[in-house]
Amino acid sequence: MKTEKNEARAGLLYGIGAYGMWGLVPLFWPLLKPAGALEILAHRMVWSLVFVGVALLALRRWSWIPELMRSPRKLGMITLAAAVITVNWGLYIWSVNTGHVVEASLGYFINPLVTIALGVLVLKERLRPAQWAAVGVGLSAVLVLAVGAGRPPWISLTLAFSFAVYGLVKKKVNIGGLESLAAETAVQFLPALAYLVWLGTQGTLAFGSHGAGHTALLAATGIVTAAPLVCFGAAAIRVPLSTLGLLQYLAPTFQFVLGVVYFHEAMPAERWAGFSLVWLALTVLTWDALRTARKSRAEVERAAAAARAETAPAAPATSAP
Repeated sequence: MKTEKNEARAGLLYGIGAYGMWGLVPLFWPLLKPAGALEILAHRMVWSLVFVGVALLALRRWSWIPELMRSPRKLGMITLAAAVITVNWGLYIWSVNTGHVVEASLGYFINPLVTIALGVLVLKERLRPAQWAAVGVGLSAVLVLAVGAGRPPWISLTLAFSFAVYGLVKKKVNIGGLESLAAETAVQFLPALAYLVWLGTQGTLAFGSHGAGHTALLAATGIVTAAPLVCFGAAAIRVPLSTLGLLQYLAPTFQFVLGVVYFHEAMPAERWAGFSLVWLALTVLTWDALRTARKSRAEVERAAAAARAETAPAAPATSAP
């Protein structure tokens, strides 16, 4: 029992660490200026593969590669995942470094709602009434934000949809977090390296041109990418999915607070209204998820108790004295 509690506590700390790092990453990307968003993205791809390759070498986890290479379908899905996450990473870096941290945080707030919508459209899943209500409130929030800003919140929507599609593809591929990142960055590696070489031939490559500290920070993009993923993987095997579902809101919350408090981005009334609707939708969604999980646990416990009662040996008959 004590070991289980320690494992659960460790899992919670890993989860907080993962989502905390993802939430605080807006503080990192501006440090890489004057490198542009595309160069930062290319470094992230190259150095992530280096970092993950070293980790896999240390763990001796290579057995998945032959199986992946024998499956054209999985290779195609990995390539699609790499393309989608490239869009997500690139847009996020650009958003942070051009003063759109709050709008980027909105993308990860509405991501669970978009994931549910994709489940209906792609996987033909059936939603519970509370989930329909949450999606409806989320759509209302997008409309409020679009009317208030005079344009759709395209940064938020692109980040939310790209990450939702990425999650859907990864679910179909079904390989581990480190292994998946290694495969995806292997797909990204050559185009990213070629772009960096091209920048070097043009004399516009920031890497190595602004001191050892800046060069080290660009190389650290691999650690910044992989470290939270490692923590997430450690959390996923130690805590229930319902707990992870709650922890996922830490990242956009930190991003939102940084955008408002640290980066001093504007929050007019219509933006507050839109975010409030999103938070309401997420509250409904979380309440429904917790209620459903509790109900499922109760049903499992009742079924287990009934099974034990059926298999228990009958008590021997006794005669009255």
